[in-house]
Amino acid sequence: MSRLPEAGGLRHNPNRPPYVIVDSKTVRDTKISYRALALLVFLLDQAEGWQVRSDQLSRGEGREGRGAVRTALRELATHGYYRLERRRLRNGKCVMGTAVSGTPMAQWIEDHKVFSTSSDPAVPVVEQQDGTFLVEYPDGTLGSDGFARDPLDDEEPPADPEPEDEEDAAGDEDVPAEQEQPAPPEKKPTRGRRPRRTTAQKAADDAEKEAEKVQKAEEKAALDAAAEKVAKWWWEDAEKHLGKYVGKTNGYVAMRNMVRNALAAGYTQRQCADALRGARKHLPSAQQWQTALGVATNHIIPSQPNGRVPYSDKATWGAQGDTPASTPNDTPSETADDSDDATFGVIARS
Repeated sequence: MSRLPEAGGLRHNPNRPPYVIVDSKTVRDTKISYRALALLVFLLDQAEGWQVRSDQLSRGEGREGRGAVRTALRELATHGYYRLERRRLRNGKCVMGTAVSGTPMAQWIEDHKVFSTSSDPAVPVVEQQDGTFLVEYPDGTLGSDGFARDPLDDEEPPADPEPEDEEDAAGDEDVPAEQEQPAPPEKKPTRGRRPRRTTAQKAADDAEKEAEKVQKAEEKAALDAAAEKVAKWWWEDAEKHLGKYVGKTNGYVAMRNMVRNALAAGYTQRQCADALRGARKHLPSAQQWQTALGVATNHIIPSQPNGRVPYSDKATWGAQGDTPASTPNDTPSETADDSDDATFGVIARS
């Protein structure tokens, strides 16, 4: 395998030539649909490092929708032509990438059976010192990723030239042995310029940015899912207790965005649900929503129709074990008579 120009890009097995060649057995493989076969040919025509995105593949005239593209990709993965990889690079970073093969890979089919049943269907692979990858299985063992080895990796590097004998150097008429070659002048660092990054540094920075991008995408997806869950529950609950909604056409979306903003600010799903039920409106206003959140988190005392504050034993007498609050008229007296003190309790009748 050649080194990828993009850590999270597409890997070809074997390396892609400057033209597309599809094996006759692949063309006649009846296990995959014509849709999947056409998508496979398109992927084989892309250069290594190309980013495979279902939304990008669905764009353009004559293309199918995103759902159809994802279905075709899953079909190719099931039959060993394509797979999603979670790559752990040598610098410790993890990035998502894809791999494609012009012929069905038996190893990929078996790996798909192992990892497709888990919550994360991506195949975990670990980068080696020579730039290749090995599959990391659930028991911690490493195995081949099924890629054909690049013939260039088998070539031995040219040996260092042997040093000349002293006699040969001394007999050289152009450069006498006694004459020392002048050292090249040292380059002075230019002020105000940043040092140029090496290829390894660029790759590490790109991998870090990609990891941050993946993490932000996962956090956004989790937040959207949580907001959708609360919003869907409330919309159904409100229709049962408040009736059908007849407000703005985008009322559900607006309410869901309010819930999402609250979750992003640190409120829990339970608090958002209590606030929606306390507001008693399909789509509360911004002020009603903020007040309802304050009541749900005990930051605001709920108002009563008669203007009275609801009675609370804790607010009146204090919690068990608390020291009673003193009043301005409470003055200590050494002659206080405690003879009238009484102990109250509950008597159980037999």
